[in-house]
Amino acid sequence: MVPKYIKENANEVVGNLEYNAERPHLIIPEYGRHLQKLIDQAKVIADREERNKAAKYIIQVMGSLNPHLRDVPDFQHKLWDQLFIMSDFMMDVDSPYPIPTRDVINLKPERLAYPQKNPKYRFYGNNIKYMIEVANKWEEGEMKSALVKVIANHMKKSYLSWNKDTVTDVVIFEHLFELSEGTINLLGSEEELSNTTDLIRTNKKVSNKAGAPMQKNMKQGFKKQSGKKPFIKNNNNSK
Repeated sequence: MVPKYIKENANEVVGNLEYNAERPHLIIPEYGRHLQKLIDQAKVIADREERNKAAKYIIQVMGSLNPHLRDVPDFQHKLWDQLFIMSDFMMDVDSPYPIPTRDVINLKPERLAYPQKNPKYRFYGNNIKYMIEVANKWEEGEMKSALVKVIANHMKKSYLSWNKDTVTDVVIFEHLFELSEGTINLLGSEEELSNTTDLIRTNKKVSNKAGAPMQKNMKQGFKKQSGKKPFIKNNNNSK
């Protein structure tokens, strides 16, 4: 037979069960429902001094979840903002930072302006346009000629990285003339760019250096998997 007081307590517990579907929505679920209940209780405290103490205690609890960032000023500002957000902007306490408003939180950020939507020669990258713009601002002379040659060699190296194994200087000069909208014209010059073989060798060196750490880790992993267990001598069976 089950004692009567156990039945009564069991019925009381079952009657007070809360289902997630019936609970209020958590604004920031990462902090959990218990912290949300603390905030709900703190914002209805009548005494302002006690309410301020409760708010500071809640900030300490929130910071304890990220102890390595607890004393960082910017992180403290973030915690106070989250406190007001979780209180539905109804927490009337003295904050060391400007109190956020609902309008500011719901404000959508501006769309980022991309430098180029559909570049014709993607293998050159967007930075080549900035380099050409800088070259156009320089005065005519040896410095500008050297910069233009650097740009052309960079274009040739980029072309060889993503396209065929060979390309003529004339093709690079034509692309440079087009990208610069006719301001840089090397089509009629006798300028020679770096050798194709040297540029391909340079690209391979760069790619090999980038892939070296991955290859090293793979080799170490294979050694661990294929390595035999060390032999342990059993002194009990040995004489």
